[in-house]
Amino acid sequence: MADVCSGQSVMDLQTEMQNSAVDRLKRLYPAVNEDKTPLPRAWSTKDKYTYIGLSQTNLRVHYKGHGKTHKDAASVQATHPIPASCGLYYFEVKIVSKGRDGYMGIGLSAQGVNMNRLPGWDKQSYGYHGDDGHSFCSSGTGQPYGPTFTTGDVIGCGVNLIDSTCFYTKNGHYLGTAFRDLPPNLYPTVGLQTPGEVVDANFGQEPFVFDIEDMMRELRSRTRIEINDFPVPESQGEWQATLNKMVSTYLVHHGYCNTAEAFAHITEQPFNEDIGSIKNRQKILKLVLAGRMGEAIEKTSRLYPGLLENNQNLLFMLKCRQFVEMVNGSDIEICHKKTSVSGFSPNSQQMSVIQSTKCLKNKNGSQESVEEMNRNNTARNGSNCTNDSPIISTEDCEMEEMDASDEVQNGHGDSCINGKSSTSSNKGYQNGNSSNNIDEAPEILTTCCDNEEEDMDVDVPCRKSNTKQSVERILEFGRELYSMSQRLKIDKSSNNINEKMLEDAFSLLAYSNPWASPVGWQLEPTQRESVCASLNSAILESNSKPRKPPLEVAMAHAQELVRLMSSSGLGSCAFASLIDILDQ
Repeated sequence: MADVCSGQSVMDLQTEMQNSAVDRLKRLYPAVNEDKTPLPRAWSTKDKYTYIGLSQTNLRVHYKGHGKTHKDAASVQATHPIPASCGLYYFEVKIVSKGRDGYMGIGLSAQGVNMNRLPGWDKQSYGYHGDDGHSFCSSGTGQPYGPTFTTGDVIGCGVNLIDSTCFYTKNGHYLGTAFRDLPPNLYPTVGLQTPGEVVDANFGQEPFVFDIEDMMRELRSRTRIEINDFPVPESQGEWQATLNKMVSTYLVHHGYCNTAEAFAHITEQPFNEDIGSIKNRQKILKLVLAGRMGEAIEKTSRLYPGLLENNQNLLFMLKCRQFVEMVNGSDIEICHKKTSVSGFSPNSQQMSVIQSTKCLKNKNGSQESVEEMNRNNTARNGSNCTNDSPIISTEDCEMEEMDASDEVQNGHGDSCINGKSSTSSNKGYQNGNSSNNIDEAPEILTTCCDNEEEDMDVDVPCRKSNTKQSVERILEFGRELYSMSQRLKIDKSSNNINEKMLEDAFSLLAYSNPWASPVGWQLEPTQRESVCASLNSAILESNSKPRKPPLEVAMAHAQELVRLMSSSGLGSCAFASLIDILDQ
C-alpha cells in the first residue's frame, strides 16, 4: 500500500510539474496557437543522427559515436520549428560534460539539414561552438564571436523573429548578435562530436538563467510605439467623425440609449434612432440576463411578430437556455402574478429543483439545508444583491435601466444594486450584477442625460408550488424540447450545434448538485451573455440593421490581421495584442 501511495505521489508531482511548464510557456509566448504551431518542447527522436542518444524525457542529449574525425559529428533538432508568433524565442543548454574534446555546437537549422554535421556547417544551419568560441553561419569557416564554453556552463540561444536575428548568452550574460537575416521556421539544434559529451536542454519548462522576459518587455514597448506613431492621413477630421460614428452605433446596438444621445450631443452628431425600439430590446435582454427566458421569449414574440417563428434555430437556442434556467430555479413557470420590478419580495429565494429533492453533504460532511445550499449556489452564481434579508437571486434584483449616465452617478462606471458595487463585464451586456464597460468614461458622460427609472413588467413566480410539480414541468418541457430538436434535424450544419446544446442541457439532470458537476458551467450567469448577443443581433437584423456594430467588426478585422501576420512569419504579431493596446 505504501508503494502505491508513493507511486501516486510521484505521478501527482509529475503532473504538477507538467502543468507548471505549460503555464510558463503560455506566459512566455501568449500569442502562439499551439493547435496550429506547437512550441519546441523536447528533442526529436526522428530528426537526429544515429550517434545521438536521448534520455530524461528527451531533454538530455549524449554522444555515442566514435568521435575520431569531423565525419563522426552528430546533431539533433527539436520536435517543432520556432513559431513566428513567439516574437522572441529563447532556449538554454547546460553543458553536463564537455567529454573528451568539447566539440559541441548550439544553434538553429532548417528542416532537411544534414544531421551528420555540427550546426552551422551546412546551408541554412547556424551554430556557436564551444571548443573555439566561433560562430558558424552556413559555412565550415567560423568567425570569432564569443568565449569558449565547457562543463557547467549554460549557453542560451535567442531568436528575434521581428528583426530576424540570433543572439547567444553565457551563464546569463548577453553576448551580442551572432546572425542576421535568418530564414523562418528554424529548429533549435545541438551537435556533439566526441565521446562523453552530454548536454541538457531547457525550452522554457524551467526558469532561464538569462532574463529573457526583460528583453520581451523592451520589444513589446517598441512595437507599441511603432503602432502609436504610425502616420494617419492628413484629413484627420474625417477619421475622427468616422470613429465617433462607430462609437455611437456601438452604443445604440447594445441599447445604451441615454449614453448614445449624450455622446451624439457632445460630438455634434445627429441622433435619429428610434428610442422605443432600443428600449424594447433592452427590456428583452434584461429578462434574459435575469434568467427569465420564458418571459423573454414571450415578449420577443409579442414585440417582434414572426421573428422566432422564422428562425427556429434561434428559438431552439432560447428554449435550451430556458431549460437550463428551469434547472437553476430561475424559470419555473407554475404560478405567476403580474407585478412591477419594484414588487419583488426581498425574502424570495432561488430554488434549484434538483437540490430540493435531497440534502447534500457539505465539505465538512454534515447535511446542508436547502436554504444553505441555495445561498451558497446563489453566491457562486455571481449574485451580489444583498440586503439585511437572506441573499436574493439575480432574478429578484431590481432590473432598473442602468444606462451609462446612471452608472456614472453611482460611482465611475460600476453599477450599484442594493448598495453593493459590482464589477465590470467585458461583454457589453449587463448580467444582473455586471456593469457595461463602454460606460466607464466620466469625461464623456458628466453632462449626460437624465436618469430613467422605468418599472418593467415581469412575471414573478409564486414560490408556493411544490417540488413535484416543478420536476414534472421540467420533464414535460424537456420532452417538448427533444421533439423540437427532431423537427430541426433537416439542416445538418445546425443539427450538430443543436444536438450539443440539448445534450449539455439534459446532462444537468444527471447530478444531484448540478453546480458542482462537469456541466455546471451552463448555470453560470455569464452564459446568458452569448444568448443575449444572438437574440439582440437577430432583432436588429429583422429591422434591417447590422448584426454586429462596425466597432466590433473593426476589432475582429484587427485580430484577424494579427493572426495573418503570425501565419506569414511576421514576429511583431507577438507584441501587437489588440487588448493590451486598448488597455494602455
